[in-house]
Amino acid sequence: MTDIKAFKALIYNPGKICDFNQVVCPPYDVISPEAQEVYHKRSCYNLIHVVLAKDIPGQDKYKVARETFQDWLKNDVLIPDNSEAIYFYSQQYNINGEKRTRLGFISLLKLGDNKAGGAFGHENTHLEAKEDRFRLIRLIKANLSPIFVIFLDKKRIIQRVFRNYIPKQEAFIEVLDDEKTVHKLWRITDAGLIKNIQQSMLNENMFIADGHHRYEVACAYRDLVRQNSSGFSGDEPFNFVLSYFTNTDPRGLCILPIHRLLKPERQFTVEELRLELADSFDISEVKDRTRFFFLLQKAGFNGHLIGMYRQKRYWLLRLKNVRILDKLIADKPKEYRWLDAAILNHLVFKNIFGLDPDNLKGLTYSPQAGQFIKEADEDHAKIAFFLNPVKIEQIMAVALTGSKMPPKSTYFYPKVLSGLVINKINGG
Repeated sequence: MTDIKAFKALIYNPGKICDFNQVVCPPYDVISPEAQEVYHKRSCYNLIHVVLAKDIPGQDKYKVARETFQDWLKNDVLIPDNSEAIYFYSQQYNINGEKRTRLGFISLLKLGDNKAGGAFGHENTHLEAKEDRFRLIRLIKANLSPIFVIFLDKKRIIQRVFRNYIPKQEAFIEVLDDEKTVHKLWRITDAGLIKNIQQSMLNENMFIADGHHRYEVACAYRDLVRQNSSGFSGDEPFNFVLSYFTNTDPRGLCILPIHRLLKPERQFTVEELRLELADSFDISEVKDRTRFFFLLQKAGFNGHLIGMYRQKRYWLLRLKNVRILDKLIADKPKEYRWLDAAILNHLVFKNIFGLDPDNLKGLTYSPQAGQFIKEADEDHAKIAFFLNPVKIEQIMAVALTGSKMPPKSTYFYPKVLSGLVINKINGG
C-alpha cells in the first residue's frame, strides 16, 4: 500500500530572493566538480552550499552545511509555506528537437519497513554515497531533494488534476534551468482533492527512478530515530521522504541511454577483437556515423544491438542468441539477463576484457555519445560502447523480481531540481 501525504514545505522567501533561477541546482549526484564550482559562485543562497558544501581542508563540510542551513532559517531566506500542500510540477523540455512536457507532483511518501518496502528499487547502492548523505541528514534534519518515483497511474490522477485544477491558478514558482527546461510549481491545498490523490495512489506499485541512496538513507535515519525514542505512532515526519511522482506516460517520460568508455589493460588489434566478439555476436561495420546511430536506435525497438567505436571505425554487435546468457548469468532472472547492459557486461567486459561485472573498474559513463567519440579519437587505446535506452517496462519488470539492474543503466531526463521545495524533518 502506498501512503502519501501533503506537507508544509520550506521554500525560498520571495521577499529575499528575486530570481529563483539563481538558487536552485540539479540533484547532488549529477553535479560534476566543475558544475559545483559554478553553482557555488552563482549565489551565496544557492542550495549547493547545503547540498554539496565545499570540501576545504581543516573544515567539516557537513557542519558548514548545517550552519549555512540554520543561518538561512534564522534570517528568513528559507520560510515555511503558508499551508500544507501537494505541489503539482511540470517540466517543459526539448529532446532531439522535440518539445515535451512531463507532469507530476511532489509530496511525502511513507517509508517502507524493508529498504524499498514503500517503493521498488532497481539500482544497487554504494556505502560511501550513503554514508555521505547520512552524515548530512543527521545534521540538517531535512530532505533537500525529492527522490524520483514512477508509477502506472491507473486512475490517471495526474492528467485529471492537470486538466481540471491547474488551469485555474498561476504557478507560484517558475524556473528556467541551464539546460533550458522550464520548471513550474503549483500548490494543491484543497482537502478533498488531496484526499482523492491519496486514495488514487493507495494500490499503485511505486518504482524509484532516481534517488535510491536518498531513499535508503531516509530509512536508516528513521531507524536511528526509532532506536532513540519510544511511543512513536508511525506518522512522525521522519517516517516519510520527500518524493516526486510521475507516471509512465511516454509523451513526458524520457530515459536516455548511458554509454561506456573503456581503456582496457589488455589491448587487442581490431581483427583480434573481432574474432573474440564473433563467438557471441554478428558483427557489421558501418562507415557513416549518422547511419550507425540510426541503425542502433532502430534495432533497440525489438532486438539486442550494441554499438562499438574504435580507431575511427563504427561497429554494430548483434547478439546471436539470447540463450547464450541462460547459462552465463543463470543466477539472474531473464528480465535481468535480457538487458543490453547485462549482455555488454558479461559477454564483452567479463569474457573478453576480464572485468568483474559487479565491480567494473576503468569505465567512464555518459549519456553524451559525442564526448566518447572525441575521447576515443584522442586515445586509440580507448573503446566506446553505445547502448539504447532501457525501456520503462524493463525497469519495472526487473524491480518486481527483487533484482537490481547493472550499474549506470538509466538516466531519467530532465532531472528534478533541488531547492524548489524542502521537507524539514522536525522532531527527528
